[in-house]
Amino acid sequence: MDNLLKKITAPNGGIFTGQGTNTYLIGKEDQTLVDPGPNISEHIDEIIHQGEGKIRRILVTHTHKDHSPAALPISKKLGIPMFGRLVDGDSEWEDETFLPDVVLGHEDIVETNEYEIEVIHTPGHASNHLCFFLRNQKCLLTGDHIMDGSTVVIAPPDGSMRAYLDSLELLKNYDIEKFAPGHGNFMDDPMKTIDSISRHRMTRERKVLRNIETHPNLTLDELLPYVYSDVPEQLFPIAKMSLMAHLIKLVEDNRVKCIENIYSLI
Repeated sequence: MDNLLKKITAPNGGIFTGQGTNTYLIGKEDQTLVDPGPNISEHIDEIIHQGEGKIRRILVTHTHKDHSPAALPISKKLGIPMFGRLVDGDSEWEDETFLPDVVLGHEDIVETNEYEIEVIHTPGHASNHLCFFLRNQKCLLTGDHIMDGSTVVIAPPDGSMRAYLDSLELLKNYDIEKFAPGHGNFMDDPMKTIDSISRHRMTRERKVLRNIETHPNLTLDELLPYVYSDVPEQLFPIAKMSLMAHLIKLVEDNRVKCIENIYSLI
């Protein structure tokens, strides 16, 4: 990509973040900073150092606490605007320090003499989630919509499984050759990746339905070890969020009913 895209990984590795949150610098003389990450002083210093005084704006894929808290301090230090959007409702994952100077919408364009970034609204992981498409380079900065090496957590009420699957399908309309994810390494063969993620989600949905049929009239907590029998028990708190997202979608699809927190097939 002619050295147009530089990745800086924050020192915040963990169960949700893998090796850490990826921050990206786009451009050479007129730089755009994408997902400045957590408010960690050494990470902020590294971003500013690598920007060499050429960062002109900050774009945020979504406002979870591992992606946007460094935006405000960097914005103040460099005197540059923040671009993004806020969630539709309440979310315990939110970075409440982020307030965009410019609210981004679907198909908005951020253009410089060096590159063009198209904004793609991809709700699912978060209602305000955006992907950023470097058009000429055919590279999509995916934030947490698509991650390298793991599936994305969908945590209701702000997260939505239906919206997530629809957003995956939306990306097939773009001529993408490479993913630059919010966690992990660059990813080739994007369409194959999208299909693989969709299949994984639908396989899990079918497993939810089979286990509701086999073990009727259970609560979410009771269903969890059946549906995620392939997942280590220490990951159940994370799996529980995605199970809730699957169940909400199945209720919306009129395939499952929930009465007093008990699930059964319709």
